[in-house]
Amino acid sequence: MSTTSPASGPARGGRRRSIPDRINVLLIGGGGREHALAWKIRQSARLGQLWTTHATNPGIAAIARAVDFPFSMREAYRAAQFCQHQQIHLVVVGPEQPLAEGIADALASEQTAVFGPTREAAQLEANKAWAKQLMRAAAIPTAEARIFSDAQGARDYILSREEPVVVKAAGLAGGKGVVVADSREEALDAVERMMERKEFGDAGREIVIEERLTGPEVSVFALVDGRNILILDPAQDHKRVGEGDTGPNTGGMGAFCPSPLLDGPGMDRVMREILVPTVDALRREGIEYRGLLYAGLMLTHAGPKVLEFNVRFGDPECQALLHRVGGDFLATLFATAVGRLDEAQVEISPRHACCVVLASRGYPGPCETGKPVKGIEAAERMPGVTVFHAGTALDKEGRLVTAGGRVLNVVGVGESLAEARERAYQACDMIEFEGKTLRRDIGLPKSAAPRIRERIKAP
Repeated sequence: MSTTSPASGPARGGRRRSIPDRINVLLIGGGGREHALAWKIRQSARLGQLWTTHATNPGIAAIARAVDFPFSMREAYRAAQFCQHQQIHLVVVGPEQPLAEGIADALASEQTAVFGPTREAAQLEANKAWAKQLMRAAAIPTAEARIFSDAQGARDYILSREEPVVVKAAGLAGGKGVVVADSREEALDAVERMMERKEFGDAGREIVIEERLTGPEVSVFALVDGRNILILDPAQDHKRVGEGDTGPNTGGMGAFCPSPLLDGPGMDRVMREILVPTVDALRREGIEYRGLLYAGLMLTHAGPKVLEFNVRFGDPECQALLHRVGGDFLATLFATAVGRLDEAQVEISPRHACCVVLASRGYPGPCETGKPVKGIEAAERMPGVTVFHAGTALDKEGRLVTAGGRVLNVVGVGESLAEARERAYQACDMIEFEGKTLRRDIGLPKSAAPRIRERIKAP
């Protein structure tokens, strides 16, 4: 059940713009998440023109017009000029990197609103050290942590601890800069990889070493317009590449929504103890947050604690979540961007959604690409199935081929999670490409979850 809760203080940013009858949209990003956003935006009766910066994604190109320039943050002025000439009312930013580099600051104008936080606000995701300090100052429940900018200090700290730790690159690392170490040796190796071998580039210049929390993980998504917070459904994703949560971390191998781990009282507690204090803490720093706030939580015996914040929809959680969000989604995005979220009419479908990622062999490491993809049309003819393109392209002969690690996101929808899973996996089995890799346990329950859930219902 969605909830709207005002954060303290008046909204900043001047007058509140009314929602146009026809909204021209520029969508930035070219993955499966952005294909899902385009798919959902296309359903709005208010949509004028939908433009995309990434028409190389065949799924997005089928439902959006390509911009007439190559998108680059180094030439953000070209995007600003495009917005002015095409009378773009709303820019929707999918990925985190453009937000961290200030695309919202560059494109916002009297004519154009941006769904996505400013560069300063995007530090919540782009700088884990900064986010950790913000949470500490606001008494937001999170793992105890130390921040290091030198490798030797990090090693000395690891050697001084008896308990296992988690090592995180402070900057953006595409969802792969986190090592949940089972031993000191693994933690020390993570420090070397991040800070000395620089496997994640500048993202590993500074690292965060945290205590290792235990409990099930859940993703909570909320729309924030600077003052109002509208909480959406909780979801669960599967980060590790192998079944049973084995192998290295990935950008995500699947997700399902809603999660049974958080009921009404649990979501109220997340709103009260995490989301409202975070938005208030940002406002005290002079930062007005507008966009999607994603809290990755661990449900510990002491209650929910923040593992990380993200400043955009999760990928692939978004693909499942949007199948449950009703009402005029485009109008809701615009209302969020202009500080009118309190007027939004959001409906929640009772159906369950399960998203399974089809990846290339070798993911999250080096992958072969250019493999022909077949069976999508047959899969989408199944009731309750949608297929989103994440890493595909058209080759010189016009054939659909693989073009990345995560290739397709297959979503099944049903009256129960079991039905949604069954539809998703039946569709996955209809799609073929050489080296197709997937997890077969997306959406399966974990035995510890119900016990933890009971413990977090009340503070």
